[in-house]
Amino acid sequence: QVQLVESGGGLVQAGGSLRLSCAASGRTFSSYIMGWFRQAPGKERERVARIGSAGSTFYTESVKGRFTISRDNAKNTVYLQMNSLKPEDTAVYYCAARTIGSMNYDNWGQGIQVTVSS
Repeated sequence: QVQLVESGGGLVQAGGSLRLSCAASGRTFSSYIMGWFRQAPGKERERVARIGSAGSTFYTESVKGRFTISRDNAKNTVYLQMNSLKPEDTAVYYCAARTIGSMNYDNWGQGIQVTVSS
């Protein structure tokens, strides 16, 4: 198990930037696959980005070229740099972790609000 705590959310104008951080507890952070998800009001939760233990990345189409996921294993932290934000990026963002070989993200942060005003 790993505990996850997100930070860095807030209110920003369209076109602005935010960087989300997710601090993880535990000594095996580097072995986890880390993901960022978001859920907007009235919508299903969607995966935004994922970074593997070796650094491979995935992005959902709507954020490609605008968001960057990265990790610092020495700091047990994963980041989501969000640029050129749009009002449709408004959501609660969640950090999640899963072990290699697991199909499910078993560890979740509490979520953090990101609001983009037009």
